[in-house]
Amino acid sequence: MSKTAIVCDSNTAITQAQAKEKGIYVLPYPFHIEGETYYEDISLTTDQFYQKLNDKIDVATSQPSPESVTGLWDEALKDHEDLVYIPMSSGLSGSCSSAYGYSQEAPYKGRVYVIDNQRISVTQRQSVLDAMMLADKGKNAKEICDILTEDKFNSSIYIMLDTLYYLKKGGRITPAVAALGSLLRLKPVLQIQGEKLDTYAKARTVKQGKEIMIEAVKHDIENRFGGLDNPGGVFLSIAHTHNLEAALEFKAEVEALFPQFGEVHVDELSLVIACHLGPGALALTATKKLEYYNN
Repeated sequence: MSKTAIVCDSNTAITQAQAKEKGIYVLPYPFHIEGETYYEDISLTTDQFYQKLNDKIDVATSQPSPESVTGLWDEALKDHEDLVYIPMSSGLSGSCSSAYGYSQEAPYKGRVYVIDNQRISVTQRQSVLDAMMLADKGKNAKEICDILTEDKFNSSIYIMLDTLYYLKKGGRITPAVAALGSLLRLKPVLQIQGEKLDTYAKARTVKQGKEIMIEAVKHDIENRFGGLDNPGGVFLSIAHTHNLEAALEFKAEVEALFPQFGEVHVDELSLVIACHLGPGALALTATKKLEYYNN
């Protein structure tokens, strides 16, 4: 067993069963639905979540309670000398800064290191896998935190939406813009880069949206992640919001275009993100491979 525990939240899409298998700890995010509080992958399944969205029932999220965060840390520290905690990006939630505050208090200061490498969903999941690899190589929590924090900008996410309804509902766009987008049948492509969620481009068809995401990832690989002629040097992933068939079709397309990077991982987008994007979204991500994998 590693001396350092790896802890994350459920925005990674790592299930409780997978966490147990991998020997890591996953904090379930709370969701508030019709006056009741549910916890992701504990009392709220993915199917139940999307059924609520499809029924137009209000689904809201909040930060995990201090007791739930520190309680999981206490559990992990029973069997480990220290731990790294990898929450969702500080640019998308205040939970990261809250966790950092807890880590600076006794008895956690010097034993708990909160990593803000500004990732979400499958890129956050890759950070967890990176942390596991580094822990297996004997790195302690502080060393892992330093390495992953320094690496935080070596990742990109591009997301094509199926509907603007949920962005309008969350107040991120005006009703007029949403109505115009729906009328024109636009497929907005969003970008998560660092701590921001921004509009990257607008597509008129799903095919065009995929092409935009592929070209954006290709540009990032060529200019930021070591180049296309670096076999295995990039991890590619596809994420979706309850759209598995389309995701698997896209996976085949991406693998055919970038065979040098191996199999493309496919997973659900975080349910927290899905609250704002709605069902039918499709994402392509690229993450530069840490040099420690080759040592």
